[in-house]
Amino acid sequence: MTLVGRSAMVGVPLARRAKRRAHHAPRKMTSVLEYAQLGWASCMGAHPLSEGGRACSCDRVGCPDPGMHPLSPAWQMQATTDTALLTRWWKQDPDANVILPTGRVFDVFDVPASAGRPALAAMDAAGFDTGPVAENGDRVLFFVATRGAPEDEDEWWSCSLDAGPETIDSTPGLRWHCRDSYVLAPPSTTPSGEVLGWIRPPDGRPLPDPLRVLDLLADFCE
Repeated sequence: MTLVGRSAMVGVPLARRAKRRAHHAPRKMTSVLEYAQLGWASCMGAHPLSEGGRACSCDRVGCPDPGMHPLSPAWQMQATTDTALLTRWWKQDPDANVILPTGRVFDVFDVPASAGRPALAAMDAAGFDTGPVAENGDRVLFFVATRGAPEDEDEWWSCSLDAGPETIDSTPGLRWHCRDSYVLAPPSTTPSGEVLGWIRPPDGRPLPDPLRVLDLLADFCE
């Protein structure tokens, strides 16, 4: 699961670019099975369409978020680590994007790349183990240990799926995906033809403390 280089794509028409990226992208089924080995549940996501007059593989006419959402409204119940079921799903629809629910094994800090990249460099310079980090277009996703079910409900920053993830007031641009939310995971494809990739792929090691990562990110998201 690696990032797709961009420099070689300059000047290449979008249709050819998307086709080339799709050809070299890791198989999505392989990725969801790897996630299952980590104990990360996943479910099928809609995927972008380039033909037929529709932008998204879902049933919604005029989908406002093509290829960037779960395929089923029951995604929270469907998300699983059952490798047999995952294999069947992606055999039926190998183009389906990969949805990872948050607030179970991990939470995700979702920040602008303009903040995430320098924050990652600063963490590296400080010798901080960041855990898995992914890139989604102009956003960087930091995977952290979930807070579980804290006694103080005010500690939650749940994401509203109807209105889009909420931001934390004190750190504009930062979204904390926890319970009742999800993230689009590598190697999913976006409407622009980009293939999501890992900057730091998951390796099974314990995930970092979310509050410590939040503290490190906050300075770069102001």
